Amino acid sequence: MKIGEASRVSGVSARSLRHYEDEGLIVPGRFGNGFRDYCQSTVDRVLVIRSLLESGLPVRLIREFLPSLTDEAGVGTEVVCAEFLHEVQSHRDRLAARIAILSDQQAALDTYLREARRTDL
Repeated sequence: MKIGEASRVSGVSARSLRHYEDEGLIVPGRFGNGFRDYCQSTVDRVLVIRSLLESGLPVRLIREFLPSLTDEAGVGTEVVCAEFLHEVQSHRDRLAARIAILSDQQAALDTYLREARRTDL
């Protein structure tokens, strides 16, 4: 299917599809005239990519582990999946730490605003 149809089927913009290709996340086929040709397995891969990106995972991590997540199961798949889950957990832990810092900063600002309003009265 051409890029417009792949975009419609996947719910991902044509621009994003081109970006995924530029990042090495997908490799669509090509028609004789050079137009991209997306097969169903590429569209399925796009859906996985979109889900992982929406989860906040960096492209670097997705690029590294995507083949093991979308290709046929093979030797060492369990090890790769365990490593991927470890990376996801680490990313989640860093995110939780940043959220905690932001929550503390928000609380400090709330306190400051309460105090500032009291002195204005």
